[in-house]
Amino acid sequence: MSMIVEVVRSGFVESTHLARVLTVDAQARPVETRGAVHVPASPRSSMKPLQALGMLRAGLRLEDELLALACASHSGEPFHVEGVRKILSDAGLDESALQCPEDYPFDRAVTERGRVYMNCSGKHAAMLATCAVNDWPLETYREPAHPLQRAIRETVEELTGERVAASGVDGCGAPLFFVSMLGVVKAFRAFPLSSPDSYERKIFDAMRTYPEWTSGTDRPEAKLMRALPGLMVKAGAEAFEAFAFEDGRAGAIKVEDGYGRARTPVTVAALRSVGLDAPELAELGAPAVLGGGRPVGELRVR
Repeated sequence: MSMIVEVVRSGFVESTHLARVLTVDAQARPVETRGAVHVPASPRSSMKPLQALGMLRAGLRLEDELLALACASHSGEPFHVEGVRKILSDAGLDESALQCPEDYPFDRAVTERGRVYMNCSGKHAAMLATCAVNDWPLETYREPAHPLQRAIRETVEELTGERVAASGVDGCGAPLFFVSMLGVVKAFRAFPLSSPDSYERKIFDAMRTYPEWTSGTDRPEAKLMRALPGLMVKAGAEAFEAFAFEDGRAGAIKVEDGYGRARTPVTVAALRSVGLDAPELAELGAPAVLGGGRPVGELRVR
């Protein structure tokens, strides 16, 4: 049975969302299994840590906050934009090489529009930098047959332990790989449990050390990671999210209707199912429903 999120307004349940949930303990034993977690899913940007791993293995050299940015769905804040430009300039490129769509940033304080502001531009800049270090073609870096994308696909299949069930095109134009939530959880556990000098651990440490670089200063993912030191979490479009804790506890969630408002409450419930909680999670787990600018209800998970 799927997890249910109720949207309660003035004591009345006016909407519901269903969610698939899979969590495992530090020994990889299932703790919470809700819905069809074994069928192919679309993790969307939750796959960015795996894509970054494929790039590091192919010769990309990024550290710390810029590595976190390569894994990001960022808000387009000034430091994000400057970071993307630095990744490109260090590779001898500029933002004209980016092939992600032009977009407005998530950060409403920034009103500029362009490819560098698109939330996936950190990943695209890292892809271009990987191509530059290998003398691979830049113009076709998004094509599935490109050496870069073949290397990333091999990494995805290795970490998930699955053959990619299907491939498509993500919102940013890069290849999208469909795998099961079982595979996603297995892959995410590899990041904290790999050796301290591994690329996997380097990505894990970068994301949890610089959470605002993987999303945004006030985004839920950053708040979760700041509340729970040792947590790596990555959201994806259509209300997917995956996480791993430093001891191997891990999970993935998918809100069936793709509505993002239910994603964080379900993730909080998934974290709590494996014993991960903090006072800061109370509001994230049951965000207020507003009426006339004041709380009149909440999102409730059951």
